[in-house]
Amino acid sequence: MSQQEPGPGAPPPWGQPQSGAQSPWGGQPQWGGQPQWGGRPQWGGPGQLPGQPQAPGWGPQPGAPYGQPRYIAPPKPGIVPLRPLLFGEVLDGAFQTVRRNPAAMLGSALLGQCVSLLLAATLTSGSADFLARLEQAGGSRFDSDADSSALIGPGLGLMAGGIGAWMMSTVVLSILSGVMAVPASRSSLNRKTGFKQMWVLARRRVLALTGLSVLLLLVPLLPFGLVFVVLLASLASTSPALLILVFPLGLGAAFVIAWLSIKFLVAPAALVVEEVGILEAIRRSWSLTTANWWRIFGIVLVAWLIASLIGVVIQLPITFAVGGISSVVSPHAGAEQQSNTDLLLTIVSMVVGGLVGALGFAFQSAAAALVYLDLRMRREGLDVEFQRMLESGSDPDGVPGRGLPPRRAPGGWQRGQGTGFPTG
Repeated sequence: MSQQEPGPGAPPPWGQPQSGAQSPWGGQPQWGGQPQWGGRPQWGGPGQLPGQPQAPGWGPQPGAPYGQPRYIAPPKPGIVPLRPLLFGEVLDGAFQTVRRNPAAMLGSALLGQCVSLLLAATLTSGSADFLARLEQAGGSRFDSDADSSALIGPGLGLMAGGIGAWMMSTVVLSILSGVMAVPASRSSLNRKTGFKQMWVLARRRVLALTGLSVLLLLVPLLPFGLVFVVLLASLASTSPALLILVFPLGLGAAFVIAWLSIKFLVAPAALVVEEVGILEAIRRSWSLTTANWWRIFGIVLVAWLIASLIGVVIQLPITFAVGGISSVVSPHAGAEQQSNTDLLLTIVSMVVGGLVGALGFAFQSAAAALVYLDLRMRREGLDVEFQRMLESGSDPDGVPGRGLPPRRAPGGWQRGQGTGFPTG
C-alpha cells in the first residue's frame, strides 16, 4: 500500500521541508534545512521589524560585533553636546564659556563690579557724617527731641541711598547677564566672541533689557515692601498681633521671591537671543521653566555655592593678611599713618574682591544662559537646529538660536510635561 500524501493543512513528514513555503515563525530555517551562518542580520534598530528601514543613529557600524547596532552620540562642537544637558554639563559648560571668552565674559563682569563698587564707595562716603554723629552720641542720653530727630533724617537718607544703590546695581547686573547670553550661545557651536562683538550683537536689545531689569525689580520689592509696611504698622500701634505676623510673612516673602526669580531666570537671555519684547520675554521664561523649577533651582543654587566658595577661598587669606601687614609695616605708627595704611589695604582688598566677584558673576550668568539653551533643546528641539547650523556653517557671525520661532520639539526628547531625556 503506497504512502498517502499529506493534506493541505497537515504537517510535513519529519525531516522533509515544506514545498515552496517558508516557516511562519519569522525567518526560521525551513524544515530539514541548515541555518546559514555569516549572513547579514535582517533586524535593524531596537523595536524595528524585518524589512523596515533602519532608524537614524542605529545600524551596523564598523567595529560592532556581528553587525549589531551601536548608538551614535550627538556632536559636541563647543562647550556642551548638542542635546538636552545633564546637571554637571551645565556647570562645566559655564566654566568653559568663561575660559573661552575671557574678554567678553570677564570684561563685562568687571564693568558691573566697578559700577557696584563705585556706588558702594559713594554710599560709604555719604554716610560719614551720619556715622560721626552716631559715634558722638554713643553712650549719652538725648536731652531733647531735637537731638534725637537730628539723627532720623541722616538715617533715613542713608537707608534710601542704600536701597537706591542696590536697585541701580541690580539693574546693571541684570543687563549684563542678558548680554552674556550671546557668547554662551555662540560657544555651543565653538564660536568665540570678543568684547566688542558681543556688544555689537546685543546693542539693539540694551534698551529693552533695561526696561525688563527695572520691571524685574518688583519681584523682591513688592513682597519685602509688604513685610516692611506690616513691621512699621506693628511698631506704630504697639500691637503684638501684628508683630507676630512679621516672621511668617517674611518667610512667605522669601519663598515667593525665590519662586518668581527662578520663573523669570531666563527672561533676559530670551529677550536678547530671540529679540522679543519685554512682556514676551517674561512669558517665554514662564513657559520654558514650567515643570523644571526644582532642577533649575538646584543648578542656580550649586552655581551660587561654587562662586561663593571661590570667593571665600581667595578673600579669606587676604583678610587675615590685611591685619598682619598693618602690624608689621607700621607697628608704632601714629593715628594718621595708621589710617593711611588701613585705607590702602582696604582698597587692595576691594580690588581683589571685585575681581573675585566678577569671576563668580560671569560663571553664574553663563550657567543661566546654558539653562535657557537646555530648556529650548528639551521643549523646542533647538539642538536639531544647532546641528543643522553646524553642518551648513550658516550665519557664522550671528547668534545661534536667533530668528528661530518657538515650536514643539520633535519626537524623542520630549516626554511628559517638560521633562525629557536626559533627566539629569
